[in-house]
Amino acid sequence: MDIEGARFLVVGGSGVLGGLTTRALVDAGARVVVTVRDQDRLTEAAAAAGTDPITLDVIDVEGCAAAVKSAADQLGGLDGLLVATGVPAFGAALDTEAAVAEELFAVNTLGPMALVRAAGPLLAESGGVVAVLSAILADLPTNQMADYSASKAALSAWLGVVRRENRRAFRVLDVRPPHLDTGLSDHPLAGTAPKLPEPLPGADVVTALLQALRDDKSEIVWDPKAKELILR
Repeated sequence: MDIEGARFLVVGGSGVLGGLTTRALVDAGARVVVTVRDQDRLTEAAAAAGTDPITLDVIDVEGCAAAVKSAADQLGGLDGLLVATGVPAFGAALDTEAAVAEELFAVNTLGPMALVRAAGPLLAESGGVVAVLSAILADLPTNQMADYSASKAALSAWLGVVRRENRRAFRVLDVRPPHLDTGLSDHPLAGTAPKLPEPLPGADVVTALLQALRDDKSEIVWDPKAKELILR
């Protein structure tokens, strides 16, 4: 994919990873519209992207579809959708409250699915790409993170099917990095994070992401033995 001139919607553009990705795409010559959940960050997001940001909470499925349409209208089409939203929760599986599990799946699974469904026809027109920043938990479900792991695994499985069903229409890039230095684990829906590995810099993921976009890759995964991100 040629990133220069490509039209991207970055969902979660006010977050650490979404912000880094937005700036990297803009620096590479892409035209970017971002969504933000926090109204207080609208000005910052607008400055980073140079376009009008869209307010969105991904648990609003209808709002997800409207955000995709708004971005496409602003950009004159869509070549890429990048989803950089997510929320963790910690604690024993049997102790997780139903409301926490529901919100985990709403944010981590159902919201991204709604965004991809809305963007699919537009990306098919342009032969574009959807990239979703998920987590290593999709591959390595972890104690004290059962529902969090399940929400990511469900999304990854769904993306795999979307990739196969639409392989001639648009590309699907599933990004599953390890624990990052973005501070996400400091703001869980419930519980306290257990001891986690040394975090990988979020900037490393963004570098790999742009390379994967350029090289038309389908996955970015973490190799725990080599301690490096693998593009495939």
